[in-house]
Amino acid sequence: MPIYAYKCASCGFAQDEMLKISDAALTVCPACGQPEYTKQLSAAGFQLKGSGWYATDFKGGAKPADNKDKNEKSDKTDKTDKTEATSAPTVSAPPVTPATTV
Repeated sequence: MPIYAYKCASCGFAQDEMLKISDAALTVCPACGQPEYTKQLSAAGFQLKGSGWYATDFKGGAKPADNKDKNEKSDKTDKTDKTEATSAPTVSAPPVTPATTV
C-alpha cells in the first residue's frame, strides 16, 4: 500500500497516511476536524541500489562483449594504417623560388 503525506491547511497538522490506491482521498483533518486536509506532493520513497538491471543495462556505453569485439577491430585497423603509412613512397615537391617584382 502506498504512503501519502497529508497536511491540514487550517491548523498545520501533518501526517503520513497508508491508504489503498482504490481508497478515496482523506479530506477531514484528524486534529481539528476541518475539511482542509489535503495530499502533499512528495518524492518517491525507494532507491535502486546494487548491480541490478538499471546499472548494467542503462548506464551508457556498450556491453563488455561488444567492447571486446570493437577493440579487436580497432587494433587491426590501427596496425594496417601504420604499415601502409610507413611503406608508402614519399614525394618531395620542387623548391619554390620567391617571385621578384619589377
